[in-house]
Amino acid sequence: MTVLNVRALVLAKAPVAGRVKTRLCPPYTPAQAASLAAAALADTLRAVACSAARGRTLVLDGQADLVSTIGFDVIQQSEGGLDERIAAAFAGRAGGQILVGMDTPQITPELLDEVMATLLDSSVDAVIGPADDGGYWAVGLRSADAAAFVGVPMSRPWTYRAQRERFDRLGLRVATLPSLRDVDDASDARWVADLAPTTAFAAALRKIDDEMSALC
Repeated sequence: MTVLNVRALVLAKAPVAGRVKTRLCPPYTPAQAASLAAAALADTLRAVACSAARGRTLVLDGQADLVSTIGFDVIQQSEGGLDERIAAAFAGRAGGQILVGMDTPQITPELLDEVMATLLDSSVDAVIGPADDGGYWAVGLRSADAAAFVGVPMSRPWTYRAQRERFDRLGLRVATLPSLRDVDDASDARWVADLAPTTAFAAALRKIDDEMSALC
């Protein structure tokens, strides 16, 4: 495998019941939502680990002992809003970096390699992948700049648009990545599991379905 000169960052929460994927409740319990979050994170880390990134960092909110982190540097998320935490995740390292969250377990190493190759194009300063909910599932910069993120409204239906506008104001040359669907609610979970049936996420959802059926 040819190593690409880009570091991959994963911004994630430790899968603790009641703290992750709360929009899945109902129909799922907090424990079931946490199990889906754990599976989604495992799929994401596996995809990143199998990609051609030159380095891999898990930027974690919570305890690392709940997550398999083999092959990853692990740092704790900073304080502040999501915009500040994303800016801090990029800070302190030279060279190109991409960042993904834990809400798109359908990503593959091949897709991540395409993202990194796009960022390495000399005509590109930043990459961003829109999500169906109006946010974005991936973002990358050739050079870290806190001004690229701090103050951008996050977790809004217009976050992707606001982030693109910020990049434009900074004069960054932006490449748009394919659009993906985040797992936010139960319908998203079902859609993503059907799209990527061999993932740990899909297996976790099937297990929950079986458990719920057994109770009926």
